[in-house]
Amino acid sequence: MSARGQFDLFGMPTGVQRAASAAIYDALRARVPARIRLGTSSWSFPGWAGIVYDRSYSEQALARDGLAAYARHPLLRAVSIDRTYYAPVDAQAFATYADAVPADFRFLVKADRLLTDPEAESPAGTRFLDPEHAALAVVQPAVQGLGDKLGAIVFQFSPRSAASHGGPRRFTMRLREFLDSLPVGPAYGIELRTPALMTPEYAAALEATGTAHCYTVHSSMLSLRAQLERIPARANPLLLVRWMLREGLDYGTAQESYAPFNRLVAEDPVTRNEIARASLDCARDALDVIICINNKAEGSAPLSAIRLAEAIAEGG
Repeated sequence: MSARGQFDLFGMPTGVQRAASAAIYDALRARVPARIRLGTSSWSFPGWAGIVYDRSYSEQALARDGLAAYARHPLLRAVSIDRTYYAPVDAQAFATYADAVPADFRFLVKADRLLTDPEAESPAGTRFLDPEHAALAVVQPAVQGLGDKLGAIVFQFSPRSAASHGGPRRFTMRLREFLDSLPVGPAYGIELRTPALMTPEYAAALEATGTAHCYTVHSSMLSLRAQLERIPARANPLLLVRWMLREGLDYGTAQESYAPFNRLVAEDPVTRNEIARASLDCARDALDVIICINNKAEGSAPLSAIRLAEAIAEGG
């Protein structure tokens, strides 16, 4: 078996394979600006058989061996590593991911939730906005393992009350201190799930530290349009978007309604076109764009990526 698990010594396919139908999107990829990278949240979904993978594999097989096949889809040039939100991984784990994908592929890494949940406790005590833990457990392994394939590290704050975060003013002050203390080099993004925290002071803190606001389409957060009004897309050092969950839904309901994630159940053309326009604006300004889509956005993340690529190719 080759290092990527694609062919054996006799040229026969082995391991997880890309869906043959994916090749039809080569021409569409050529119409999407190279700076715009589309992807999904993780890659281990058996329901993507015939869309991303040639057949149905177990979730375990896809988690272990599916990334190389995923990255061979013409339109999937990024992915969000979500497991790191629940516990950090080491540099070797990141290096294994990096070895499975081409040079122009990018990873969006979610930081350890202990850094972003003010009510989470570890055996060592609170790690909320602890720059030392961020540097040693999150940034250093990602940089060492992924190298140039690291697109950004995103700190997703829990959807708790503003008071739980210390109030908007105190939160912004602590966030600014935290960002100032992070290692220089990687791109960082902040994803909020508490609307009251997205203040002018928050925007100023991001601008001062060269940090991107990660626009999240999620039922707990301000609408995408409202976020773009408060922080225009081109005000960021790069555009980060996570298209997660439409307004009025929770994850449990979406999971039940959309599984096994092999079709678009509830299309959201308004959000799709807003993302497309913002992406094109940033690409024209020579900014990199990473958009990661969840199955709970419309029903099937890779099919949403295809529709989004079509909207981008048509000019948003």
